[in-house]
Amino acid sequence: MKTPFLIVVLVLFTLNGCNTANNADDIEGYYTGTFQRGEIISNVTLNLNGKNFSGESDIAKFPAICNGNFTILNDMVTFDNLCPWTAEFDWSLILSNEWHFTIDYNKLTLTNSIGDIYILTK
Repeated sequence: MKTPFLIVVLVLFTLNGCNTANNADDIEGYYTGTFQRGEIISNVTLNLNGKNFSGESDIAKFPAICNGNFTILNDMVTFDNLCPWTAEFDWSLILSNEWHFTIDYNKLTLTNSIGDIYILTK
């Protein structure tokens, strides 16, 4: 009786692990989707390749993506944006610092501590 239960537990654990990303290889890819802050939504692209990222938005500097590096630790991704920026906009819109991420098959969701959200599809 213990063997079938153990097999079921191992299968469920394995299936759950398939949907959870924990390193750069797991989230690598070209994504399209949206960025939202408050009531404003923009269309974005985000390319995650190795430890590098690049992207753009259909609304200038909302968000400001450009390019840079990223690292992953557990369920957090930290972006280091390498582009120079001018001072005429809200710098909290720059894709940088820590973001919580979830990945479910081809859907990547990024959220930060102030409530911004990216919903992206590979």
